[in-house]
Amino acid sequence: MSNVSISTNKLCIGYRTASGGEHVVQTDLDFALQQGEMVCMLGPNGCGKSTLLRTLAGLQPPLNGEFSLTAQRSNSETVSHLTAQRSKDIALVLTERLSMDNTTVHDVVAMGRYPYTSFLGGLTEADETIINNSLEKVGFENRKSKIENSFFNAHSDGEKQRILIAKALAQQTPIILLDEPTAHLDLPHRILILRLLRQLAHEQGKTVLISTHELDLALALSDRILLMTPGKGIQLDTAENLKKADAFTSAFGMDIFNPLGEQ
Repeated sequence: MSNVSISTNKLCIGYRTASGGEHVVQTDLDFALQQGEMVCMLGPNGCGKSTLLRTLAGLQPPLNGEFSLTAQRSNSETVSHLTAQRSKDIALVLTERLSMDNTTVHDVVAMGRYPYTSFLGGLTEADETIINNSLEKVGFENRKSKIENSFFNAHSDGEKQRILIAKALAQQTPIILLDEPTAHLDLPHRILILRLLRQLAHEQGKTVLISTHELDLALALSDRILLMTPGKGIQLDTAENLKKADAFTSAFGMDIFNPLGEQ
């Protein structure tokens, strides 16, 4: 039985313009991600990393081609049911800064439990335990501290990022997509988050796809690298194989492992 979690076939990603045209970012993308692996997506700005994540998450349609997830849904299902089910399949953390006035940290993380709650949205004791554990995993103290009832907007950008990652963990999905999840974090918390995501992949069989500029941590902690070159597609392989093929120089237009440019 195949353990492929996400696969694409001639996938074309980009945006539809106001005039009805298309702005193509990448085309003919063919790759397959496995259950139980953490893949870090690297590439220069503008190459389509965020666009690919948003397309896989269903936030924007592909321009052409197709992609499939492990959990296939019937075409007869209603849009509302499909949306609810997708929330059980994919957790997504984006880089956009969110402003949630008068919303507590607890309530933000609790949003990850909404696909599983009753019609009235009530949280069970089990839900509360998951919320508590999710906050602890991203480096916060036990929810009994002031963090639980503090307001989301009162926290630094780095703390907000960790709270949103906790929300994704509370969602308990087989697929986790993250766009620069270590942005705004200090080094210890960058390492903590990437170690945690790797652990979730390996121990719980999740598929974790991360867009990042953390080259050193990506090379050290990811199972494979999805390397994206502007307008020229992707390569998916181990960091070692990509380095041997000099693929990073081709993608970034320079020898990123020799920042001084020494001969």
